[in-house]
Amino acid sequence: MRTSPPFRADHVGSLLRPPALLRARETLTGDALREAEDEAIREVVRRQEEIGLQSATDGEFRRASWHMDFIYRLGGIGQATDEHITVRFHNEQGDIEFTPAALRVHERIRLNEPIFADDFTFLRDTVTTVVPKLTIPSPSMVHYRGGPAAIDPAVYPDVEEFWRDLSAAYAEQVRRIGALGCTYLQFDDTSLAYLNDPAQRAELSSRGDDAEHMHLRYIKQINAALAAKPAGMTITTHMCRGNFRSSWAASGGYDFVAEALFGELKVDGFFLEFDDERSGGFEPLRFVPPGKMVVLGLVTTKRGELESKDTLKRRIDEAAKFVDLDQICLSPQCGFSSTVEGNQLTADEQFAKLRLIVETAQEVWG
Repeated sequence: MRTSPPFRADHVGSLLRPPALLRARETLTGDALREAEDEAIREVVRRQEEIGLQSATDGEFRRASWHMDFIYRLGGIGQATDEHITVRFHNEQGDIEFTPAALRVHERIRLNEPIFADDFTFLRDTVTTVVPKLTIPSPSMVHYRGGPAAIDPAVYPDVEEFWRDLSAAYAEQVRRIGALGCTYLQFDDTSLAYLNDPAQRAELSSRGDDAEHMHLRYIKQINAALAAKPAGMTITTHMCRGNFRSSWAASGGYDFVAEALFGELKVDGFFLEFDDERSGGFEPLRFVPPGKMVVLGLVTTKRGELESKDTLKRRIDEAAKFVDLDQICLSPQCGFSSTVEGNQLTADEQFAKLRLIVETAQEVWG
């Protein structure tokens, strides 16, 4: 058993919103909505503790989106009133689209107040046997979602100033959330997984980005945000290829980014999507240095069918050919509800998958 995160049995963060909470979001506002969220979070924390997990999140129950709720609260960033971002997702039945409001960097980026501070303190005060875990989008997502066109050149005539301010705002977020007692923080980052897909790199090139080297820029800026992280805080990153209503946006193994990502990114652990053939093989794990943890996302959150323990154990054995077994943990491949809509499975199926992860981890690592 590991006594510090990431844990042998862990999970990414978001959880399916209970029907009562979905109804509350449609009818309530202000304090009444907050009370409904509080009640739902107390219950979902209890379920995580009962299952045997060593960390718990609030399920991201107060958010509509895993990343945009955070990004729009950064000083200097706002929603475009007349434009939306279109992200195309794929599934076995066809394509669907996610169309959040576009973002605009209209002033210098800053942290006006620690984001999700009240959310974290409620989680901190609610858990009883587990480590409270906070998830936030990485700095990369601010740029990946908007691109050069989102940055007002009058505000940032020199793009290097944009990157410095962005990392500085995140560094202050890390410092201030640490002061509230957060010891387990996760930077969620789809961009570093998307960049493995040639089609995604082509999209970035078409908007004027240096797609072949974008991952190096993102690694640099995340490292700057983490350079002064508080002592005793574990920071991980989660990288998947999209998760919206059981659909995905990108494909491809981690090969394109692996050497720089695993060798240079200054996080303590990597949550990696490995639930199907879109994720590629385990060979890129050979670049993971000693001391860094790899959390294998072998259990899919996109459908309810339960994986077998034997299959999970075989896949862990396969991964252990490229990175030491003692550096490996187990988790779902993504959250169960990256947006408020959630994936296409039931709450019972969700918790069965989390229980499977706990039981499998106990049998593999003791």
